[in-house]
Amino acid sequence: MAIQNPPSQSRLSTRISLRWVPEPAFENTDTIVMSVAGWYVDLRVDKDTGAIDWAIAGRRVVDDKDSNRVAFTHELDSRNSFDAVDCGTFSSLPNGDDLEEGEMPRADLPGCPITRYEEVWRELRFRDGPEGHNKGVSWVLESKSRPLDEGEEVNVERTFIGRIWGTYLALRQVQTHNRPKGSTTTIVKEGKDVSARREEWDASGWHVKHALGPDALPSMNAIKGGSWEPGQTVMVGGNEYTVRAFEIV
Repeated sequence: MAIQNPPSQSRLSTRISLRWVPEPAFENTDTIVMSVAGWYVDLRVDKDTGAIDWAIAGRRVVDDKDSNRVAFTHELDSRNSFDAVDCGTFSSLPNGDDLEEGEMPRADLPGCPITRYEEVWRELRFRDGPEGHNKGVSWVLESKSRPLDEGEEVNVERTFIGRIWGTYLALRQVQTHNRPKGSTTTIVKEGKDVSARREEWDASGWHVKHALGPDALPSMNAIKGGSWEPGQTVMVGGNEYTVRAFEIV
């Protein structure tokens, strides 16, 4: 049965299974994906080791000609697959779950060959947050960085922070950015280890579910939000962030 959340541009989901076609389906992660308007933050933690299996964040782009086809950019990626084409086709299953089908690099095999996959996703009910029952705030923030000069290469600390009501997720990665000579575009050459923090709200406050990686990320307790607008600059932990998406329900 499908979850009945209030009408919203936000979606909170978990993965039920992954299948590398034609092998059997399995699930080895505790996964949470939050999407707010056209942006997403995604953390997958290995159930056996407690380590990050995959952490990604970026844009969520719905195909104008086919709303069942969705592409995901990898602005942050623990597997360094920044240029990988990540586009899935979604369909509804009889029990209300969503089946995603597509092709992507298979990280558990040498050379990461492009492989057909099937993922089953289940929408989650929004967790009540400090705003009270059946209402809440959702947003995605991205850390700001200065434009690069032509031919310049620098290390950048890139952070995405997302919240949907009573669920909070932060990801950070040090990346090497380069602007080639003769180009107006900055590219990501390499990414280091990702740090992640996931928190959930209950009646006594925000509590840590996962705190992984080399960096200490800001807690939701330290973020003083308001009614933000997409594109606005806000301060978190003394650093500037761009509001990528925002919603109040």
